[in-house]
Amino acid sequence: MKQFLKYVLATLTGLILFCLLTFFLFAVMLGSAFKKEVVEVKNNSVLKIEFKMPIAERSDNNPFRNLNFSTLKASKQPGLNDIISNIEKAEKDDNIKGILLNLNSFEAGYATTTEIRNALVKFKKSGKFLFAYAEYYSTKAYYLASAADKIYVHPEGAVDFKGLYAQLMFMKGALDKLEIEPEIIRHGKFKSAIEPFILDKMSPENKEQVATFINSIWETISSEIAESRKISREALEQISDSLSAENAKDALRLKLVDQLCYKDELEKILAEKSDVKEDEINYISLNKYNEAVVKSDKKFTTDRIAVIYAVGDIVSGSGEDDQVGSDRIAAAIKKARLDDKVKAIVLRVNSPGGSALASDVIWRETKLAKEKKPFIVSMGNLAASGGYYISCLADTIVAQRTTITGSIGVFGLLFNAQKLLNNKLGLTFDTYKTGPYADLGIPTRPLEPAERNILQRSVEDVYSTFIGRVAEGRKMETAMVDSIGQGRVWSATDAKKIGLVDLYGGLNDAVVLAVKKAGLDNYRIKELPEQKDPIQEILEDMKGTSESMMMPDYMKESVKLMQYLKQISEKDKIQARMPFGIAVE
Repeated sequence: MKQFLKYVLATLTGLILFCLLTFFLFAVMLGSAFKKEVVEVKNNSVLKIEFKMPIAERSDNNPFRNLNFSTLKASKQPGLNDIISNIEKAEKDDNIKGILLNLNSFEAGYATTTEIRNALVKFKKSGKFLFAYAEYYSTKAYYLASAADKIYVHPEGAVDFKGLYAQLMFMKGALDKLEIEPEIIRHGKFKSAIEPFILDKMSPENKEQVATFINSIWETISSEIAESRKISREALEQISDSLSAENAKDALRLKLVDQLCYKDELEKILAEKSDVKEDEINYISLNKYNEAVVKSDKKFTTDRIAVIYAVGDIVSGSGEDDQVGSDRIAAAIKKARLDDKVKAIVLRVNSPGGSALASDVIWRETKLAKEKKPFIVSMGNLAASGGYYISCLADTIVAQRTTITGSIGVFGLLFNAQKLLNNKLGLTFDTYKTGPYADLGIPTRPLEPAERNILQRSVEDVYSTFIGRVAEGRKMETAMVDSIGQGRVWSATDAKKIGLVDLYGGLNDAVVLAVKKAGLDNYRIKELPEQKDPIQEILEDMKGTSESMMMPDYMKESVKLMQYLKQISEKDKIQARMPFGIAVE
């Protein structure tokens, strides 16, 4: 008995020590992560901008998202909002001599890329230098780099300038093998979000719309590159079609880059431009510069412009951080509407759509907001289907030429897994129901014709409401909206021609317009929805965060697929959503 008690006591002591050690380590991590560093910008500094992670719409206030456990320091990747504001800050900062773009890694949508590029073009007007360097340039990275005064590349590097493509995944073959039958109800001949479940390739209508917006985006970026590099578009087309710039030497010969150089050679150039010795270049990273305080001539004011971020799939309820939860976004719009200090509202939309019902919940709040204050929409990479639904009432819709929008259409999707369950798993089901439609939508049997008709009527009703909302917001006839709707996806270049977009520009342009409409001379930005307190979020979501941190990169694409299937199969069966998996590369 004594021996047993000895082991129990030893175990309890060990557990207590382990808990104390864990608590101490966690406290150290918290202190390190939240410690604010006082950043001083030295004279003749070079702002070094690297893009090591995908660019989010706004910076995350949770330092544990990218915590380096070896150093116990957070490696925060600024969001698009802070990237743009820091470029503008550097433009006016006398201690910044210029910007160096390191583009070895760059992951962002084309509208996001355009927004950063436009900020860099504006920065150049200050007379400060803007250089770009990479060992390898992707097409998207090169588009951003083309804004620079000089483009440098590693002598053995490459410029992957080859045009754009969009690839869709089709799951019909897999569903056939599993004997799962998709039950599709839709309105809109272009509503191609359901095509991956019923076809093995793009329909002619889908191919037509994809070709149209891909060519439109390509025309935009190649024209801007041609202007910056003083190369004809015809010459650029020849380069991309023949892949003749793959070799760094050929890229130099074809004037896509200005010089081949190693990093040490680049540092000599930077030292000379910065008026310092080669070993004394004052690099400051975007992260550190974000914490630097630069004197501003803005006077203090309580007048605010609310910028509300609606980013991700549209779902009912609060949703996750990467979703547009109807309750959360509607509450944010309402808060801005009722706040007397908020003089105008900018809704930043970057969404492929989702639940039609959730979209209408948000739409209602946009209507109430518009009746009280100037209401502007700024579109990011995507503002399509449900994303357009929540945008359509704006006084003005602002988008980049490379934004993808439209997709005004509706569909319903159910799955009949009866054959899979019966034939593959040997499972059968016997059902008792109190009414003929009590089990409508269950996956263990096919839809009856009468049930299909009911769902089709629901889809038609939602579509009718959708085009009515757009007609009201855009001051069009419903027949006109129907003719440009039908689920068709547009680039903002074409969307502006047909009245779905008003102006070209980014978030800052939308804010400036809101300020003008509100008649303000001075203002502050209030970002909504307010982000969760990091400690609270860690305590609530530690399990999910840990799983995400430990997930290997090669699994992330599979997880995206599973998340899409989950989202599309949730309780809101009527969806206003873009085609699955369209990403322009």
